[in-house]
Amino acid sequence: MAYLIAIDQGTTSTRSIVFDEKLQVIASAQQEFPQYFPQSGWVEHDPDDLLNTTLSTLKDALAKSPLSAKDIAAIGITNQRETVIVWDKTTGKAIYNAIVWQDRRTADYCQELKNNGSEALIQQKTGLRADPYFSGTEVRWILNHVAGARAKAEAGQLCMGTVDTWLIWHLTAGKVHATDATNAARTMLFNIHTGQWDAELLKLLTIPETLLPEVKDCAADFGVTDPAILGAAIPITGVAGDQHAAVVGQACFQAGMMKSTYGTGCFALLNTGTHAVNSHNNLLTTLAYQLNGQRTYALEGSIFIAGAAVQWLRDGLKIIQKASDTQALAEAADPHQHVYLVPAFVGLGAPYWDPDARGALYGLTRNTGPAEISKATLESIGYQTRDLLQAMKADSAGLKETKTVLRVDGGMTASEWAMQFLADILDSYVDRPKVLESTAIGAAYLAGLQQGICPSPEQFAKDWALDKRFEPQMDSRVREQKYHAWLEAVKRTRSKF
Repeated sequence: MAYLIAIDQGTTSTRSIVFDEKLQVIASAQQEFPQYFPQSGWVEHDPDDLLNTTLSTLKDALAKSPLSAKDIAAIGITNQRETVIVWDKTTGKAIYNAIVWQDRRTADYCQELKNNGSEALIQQKTGLRADPYFSGTEVRWILNHVAGARAKAEAGQLCMGTVDTWLIWHLTAGKVHATDATNAARTMLFNIHTGQWDAELLKLLTIPETLLPEVKDCAADFGVTDPAILGAAIPITGVAGDQHAAVVGQACFQAGMMKSTYGTGCFALLNTGTHAVNSHNNLLTTLAYQLNGQRTYALEGSIFIAGAAVQWLRDGLKIIQKASDTQALAEAADPHQHVYLVPAFVGLGAPYWDPDARGALYGLTRNTGPAEISKATLESIGYQTRDLLQAMKADSAGLKETKTVLRVDGGMTASEWAMQFLADILDSYVDRPKVLESTAIGAAYLAGLQQGICPSPEQFAKDWALDKRFEPQMDSRVREQKYHAWLEAVKRTRSKF
């Protein structure tokens, strides 16, 4: 029996999961870490927290299993995308905190790129928009605002990378500076059509090429861990950004298949095969995954706040103690109140792309309480997903008249109420797999595929197992009334004061 470890480095916590060769969970460990908000709209992590929680959970997960490091055939890494770090090549120390994908500090510069016509070039090459969501403008900000950083970068003394690259560098004791194609595709510096870092974009953002990691397939050789970390050198052979790992974990290998992951944010990807579909509805064109040098593309809609809105109920408003409390509250809510939460805490993502929007609650009465606000929070995730699905259908002619099946994963899918509302408001089937750890499974599968442990994608897809299908039950008139009211709430939220 061969064993694999997946490192799932997320926005609020890090997990390490030990799998057997059939991708059954043997043991796992998880650890949260602090979030830093230095100014309104700024979000940072301490890079050492990301590394230390990775090392700690790796050791804890192994300790909980009956295995030793010598039993582990390979490690796969999946990570929060776009979050970026710049560090010193010699010391391995970050020169500034990690700037998180939710951070909006470069919004003004992104507006400059739009005003001078550069966004069209960015979209053509990367499939992305000129938005603070992506890593490139954050790297530029670090080079421009940290004393001496630009001179060091131009002298070849600094490295940059998304979180996977930071972890690979330290796990291999500085021997490997690499990333995979899916993470590279989220930097606004990578040409998704040529599969190369783009010199024209690097010049536009004034980022020296010496900073950049080598780009590899999702299943590839990313070096081996320093034996001092776990007691043996373990190959790192699978890497993908979290949403792309979930595409793999959900076995969405055929064009037309769609998955949505409900974590801190919500990210829906539609596999478009070997064809990069140019969106006319404010979606992103991105890589789904890259295997054996073959790029598979996807349309993506990104919602910045999903599970984070439930965290806000817990940590901000303090009206729940744990996420699962929202289910009972939603069920108890007054059906005659129509409360809408637009969770634009850090702006609105697709299909609006409004970095200046901020969250709002509508429809409040004197009788509105925790139950109604909790219900509105869960419903907001369904409404935002419908926004994405409608945009995808508009971009993909083959989807317009079909009832889409959406494969879902992530922590929020444990909520029966939220998943039923999702099916209702989408008027689509929502399929929840037996194993909800799609992101970690995707990372472990990629590592095992490279090592010859896991089966081909075709066989892996046959083994995908359904836990429950949620079917739409809502009256169509009610569905459209509720969604129309949501669109009105979004419209009001985007109005400038």
